[in-house]
Amino acid sequence: MLTAYLVPHPPLIIPGVGAGDEIPDTRRAYELIAAETAALSPETVIIISPHSIMYSDYIHISPGKSASGDLSAFRAGHIKFSVDYDAELAARIAECAEEDGIPAGSLGERDPSLDHGVTAPLYFFKSKRIVRVSLSGLPLTDHYRFGMCVSRAALSLSRKVVLVASGDMSHKLKEDGPYGFAKEGPEHDAFVRQCAEDADFRKLMSVDPSLCERAAECGFRSLVILAGAMDGLRVKSRVLAYEGPFGVGYLTAAFTGDGDADSLLPLILSDKKAKTEKLRGSEDSFVRLARRNVEHYVRTGKSIELPADTAREMLSRRAGVFVSIKKDGNLRGCIGTTEPTRSNIALEILSNSVSAAARDPRFDPIEPEELDSLSYSVDVLSPPVAIKSKDELDVLRYGVIVTRGNRRGLLLPNLDGVDTADAQISIARQKGGIRENEPYTLERFEVVRHT
Repeated sequence: MLTAYLVPHPPLIIPGVGAGDEIPDTRRAYELIAAETAALSPETVIIISPHSIMYSDYIHISPGKSASGDLSAFRAGHIKFSVDYDAELAARIAECAEEDGIPAGSLGERDPSLDHGVTAPLYFFKSKRIVRVSLSGLPLTDHYRFGMCVSRAALSLSRKVVLVASGDMSHKLKEDGPYGFAKEGPEHDAFVRQCAEDADFRKLMSVDPSLCERAAECGFRSLVILAGAMDGLRVKSRVLAYEGPFGVGYLTAAFTGDGDADSLLPLILSDKKAKTEKLRGSEDSFVRLARRNVEHYVRTGKSIELPADTAREMLSRRAGVFVSIKKDGNLRGCIGTTEPTRSNIALEILSNSVSAAARDPRFDPIEPEELDSLSYSVDVLSPPVAIKSKDELDVLRYGVIVTRGNRRGLLLPNLDGVDTADAQISIARQKGGIRENEPYTLERFEVVRHT
């Protein structure tokens, strides 16, 4: 049997940070979980935290024998925590992940102190031995498979554990919340709550990644690891509380896995493949050209020749082009040209799609095994037009170019999380290495986005 909990981590739930009654339903749920966990007497509590160190391509497991932390970041430094790590279990989880080809381990720790994604649950659980696991930018399926490794490692050591998935829901539930309001905020929380109520982890894994991104959540991947740990078990669930008085969703749920059931992983992978095939079937000629070129280049190191059926529109016009590549909803590469550098749009796509796949300095080159997980978009730019102020911008319609001498930063329009002209300019300025106090000029441009 495996017992697991999804819990939020608002520090104000701890007396001394908050009054203790700001989120009463969540507090009561925590007290119930604490009593249940005490009755179970686990040898180790495994806590998955979105606020531990996070890498794009590696799931971090905290190393060492022990760790400590406090709530000084929340003006309550007198509240301190100290725990031992279950080093044997942590090492076994890393071994299982390596066996399954999942990048995970204890390398690269920068700050050993306990984060509030861990300390908020610890205040109630009083556990003295834990394993702390972070999230990553890896695909959801890798997090699910990592969860399977967690339960397999515990079983191999006959370790009695409780698994805690720490994470808040959407941060965009109210206009006066920390990130304002987005309609995707309540949509995301309703979706996750229903999946939790039904213990429907297959549905959970079908989520549109853009929904999570636009909702500004921090706990979804924690829940995915929990779901993976429950794979192959008959799962019963209880939603214990949900509230969001401050514009952030706090969902608390309990899961018990007991007895054998069919693994969901084959179905999840099948659903993912079907979704990819559906995307391929809806591609227009711009996106198809970019995808085919990336796939050929990654496998052979060479670009394709322009196909005989290349659309006339791509051959008869010149324009700047940006090619963006995402993997399971996360950016995997984006390179483009603000003005044409080739004799037509088709050749511009070929050049920039290779650069996005292999030369974006923010990412490692795309590997062949990733190709089936990728989605593409192609933005064809209009010529930039100089503007006098941010008042002439519209983040949904116009991209922006910020220039200072030979330094230049560009941001495309209609991007998730970029809701104001100030934010758009700030990001473009930083991309161009232009300091906030330096004067700069602005240009705007329109795009035709092919997805």
